[in-house]
Amino acid sequence: MIYQSGAGHYAVMARAMRAFGMLVRVNPEDFTTILSKNEKPLVVFTEKKFIVSSYHYLTSYKGFIFYTKTKSPMQLTSNVELIQAKSMWVSVYGN
Repeated sequence: MIYQSGAGHYAVMARAMRAFGMLVRVNPEDFTTILSKNEKPLVVFTEKKFIVSSYHYLTSYKGFIFYTKTKSPMQLTSNVELIQAKSMWVSVYGN
């Protein structure tokens, strides 16, 4: 389906948010703080290689999905359950 207006783009974004929940981009320090609020948090991550590597992480907390990106692997505590994804598509609206 192709939309030709900004309203069409907004409709697609609204449907995506209803389907997947709200995606919130945070810095790595805040991501770690969010993880500490869960007894056994689940984190999905992937490494993307282009010219340099980057690491992308997702976790959920209170109905929100939190995302962060780092240049090196995060040092996570032993209570974090990690799932490495082959790939991950993350679109965070705005900066």
